[in-house]
Amino acid sequence: MKLLVALLLAAAPLAAQNEFINPEGLSKPPGYTHVVVAHPGTIVYIAGQVANDRTGKVVSSDFRAQSEQVFANLKTALAAGGASFDDVVKINYYVRNYTPDLRAILRETRDKYINKEHPPASTLVGVAALATDDYLLEVEAVAVVADKKTKKR
Repeated sequence: MKLLVALLLAAAPLAAQNEFINPEGLSKPPGYTHVVVAHPGTIVYIAGQVANDRTGKVVSSDFRAQSEQVFANLKTALAAGGASFDDVVKINYYVRNYTPDLRAILRETRDKYINKEHPPASTLVGVAALATDDYLLEVEAVAVVADKKTKKR
């Protein structure tokens, strides 16, 4: 009996995968998921990333160029935490002086990185200002990485 319980407990993490749910009763979202249920694993919190290159210089005053740098920075930060965009369950976008035309640029950049089959839950917020006037975009993310024994790539 003890062996059976031990085997069941050991097998439980094998089934642990994040669930991406778009429930009936909510409209189909364009490029994100309404509900992500994260199962046990390692949680990786990525601080808001901005358009600084590796030397700390802001790459451009162009929104598209900044969004490319922000997502490159997110990729680097996720890797440092043992994660990838496939592990991201939540992403928040803060766009200075937001207008709807910026959303199309942001989606185009985002779609090069996120898992489009299982996109993370997300929020986009237009803001009056960010940490400095040079920043047009800041993006933060949360990833859940399955335990190394059970992680599937």
